[in-house]
Amino acid sequence: MTTTSPRNGVRARGLVRTYGTRRALDGVDLDLGPGVTGLLGRNGAGKTTLLRCLATDLEATDGELSVLGRDPERAAERTEIRRRLGYLPQNPSFYPHFTTFGLLDYMAVLKERGGRRERHDEVRRALRRVDLYDRRHTRLRRLSGGMRQRLGLAAALLGDPHLLLLDEPTIGLDPEQRIRFRDLVSELAVHSTVLLSTHQIEDVAALCRRVLVLDQGRVIFDGTPAALIARARGRVWEQGTRPPRNVTSWRLADGRHRVLVPEGVHNPDSDERVPVEPSLEDAYLLLTGAVPR
Repeated sequence: MTTTSPRNGVRARGLVRTYGTRRALDGVDLDLGPGVTGLLGRNGAGKTTLLRCLATDLEATDGELSVLGRDPERAAERTEIRRRLGYLPQNPSFYPHFTTFGLLDYMAVLKERGGRRERHDEVRRALRRVDLYDRRHTRLRRLSGGMRQRLGLAAALLGDPHLLLLDEPTIGLDPEQRIRFRDLVSELAVHSTVLLSTHQIEDVAALCRRVLVLDQGRVIFDGTPAALIARARGRVWEQGTRPPRNVTSWRLADGRHRVLVPEGVHNPDSDERVPVEPSLEDAYLLLTGAVPR
């Protein structure tokens, strides 16, 4: 049985995906609607598996899933989902002898984007949105890593998808390109649902009104960035000397140490300790325990 989701949304209940005896997803409940949701988690937490399930690239082992109001287990509805879906995988692979225009035109054909003229207009628009129009005749083997990443984003944007799934989309982008990416995604999210999986927490802080944190295939946090930060207040400070080993810390550029103290750990007194406002990264590290030392 599959639950019902809104036309532009996702709804999952008890979603499970196993690989042998390992559960990559372990009972995920999820409701997504228009706007940008950030997906955080350590390597192996289940982020890519979740995106692949939502993209209909991978079948769930158990649970209920509805994408854009349709059932991905039914072939006809799965095709309808894919027509309205934009998906950028973590490591997109391309045919090296294609030109950028040729590749996007080929993908637009697969997505059934109308007649030749309409399709070519859509391809030109996608290339302009990622600042690759001047490379429309360049073969893919001659593109830099950052250009390939932008081309993958252009492919995901074909047809103004109702659901946009992005797996590490800013890898290889320079600071200016990342700002353009944020502006573009914010614009799309006015009417579309965007799920952004990334290790670049500053992108989540800049773009997302909601954050999901996965750990060992389970959602351990679902809320606003502000709510996650609030959980870390009073547990972050800076001081000049390295703290005891029962807390976590790292050395800053000015020689001071930033200290994060997990719940249940004694907070040692120090005359030189200066409490500081936690960042989203601090809060995420405290939540998952994935803290440098």
